[in-house]
Amino acid sequence: MSNALVVRGGWEGHRPVEATDLFLPFLVGNGFEVHVSDSTAIYADDRVMAGTDLIVQCVTMSSIEAQELAGLRAAVAAGTGFTGWHGGIADSFRASSDYLQLVGGQFATHPGKDPAERPGDETDNFLTHTVDLTPLGREHPITAGLDDFELTTEQYWVLHDDLNDVLATTTHPVRPWHPWHRPITSPAIWTRQWGQGRIVVTTPGHSVDVLQDANVRTVIERGMLWASRTASAS
Repeated sequence: MSNALVVRGGWEGHRPVEATDLFLPFLVGNGFEVHVSDSTAIYADDRVMAGTDLIVQCVTMSSIEAQELAGLRAAVAAGTGFTGWHGGIADSFRASSDYLQLVGGQFATHPGKDPAERPGDETDNFLTHTVDLTPLGREHPITAGLDDFELTTEQYWVLHDDLNDVLATTTHPVRPWHPWHRPITSPAIWTRQWGQGRIVVTTPGHSVDVLQDANVRTVIERGMLWASRTASAS
């Protein structure tokens, strides 16, 4: 049996408990023994990490101790899969450059609506946008068979590097109330090889209803299976 470690916490606005609970039955149904931790301290436990095949992280912002981050990086380099969605992986530990290097992308912003149309709540930043599969994404096991899909939620603008294998992108258009002057395309779904380990980042996932979208959920669940040590070793 494979071992999955779900690490959750940080900013409560992303509902880390409810969000990760959605995927626990899937993991169990696919042969994982699942352990849940509410603290990143577990990353510093060498014994636990050596026996973990997959880490699912949902920790937005927050901070991480040097020993914990070293344990996470070492485990992934040794073959442990690492995956997550939205701010739980792409906006974690902003002050830790070694973490940003590991995941290959950092949340910068989620552009907002026309100021005249903002009610003053989280929906101020909910925009209808398209997630566009790349040529690689149309063939990759995580996204093969899916079509481009539309969401109305936060549209992540991420800073990223060329080590990522991008499966899908999203484009931020030019609007009169924003200061940029040409469309900006950001990766929306990517994988990353780190040593012997596989990393999968899915940027949609602000709320439980987005995670329940058929396309988003399919990507996340396939990403878990693809990233796991058992899959990467096969």
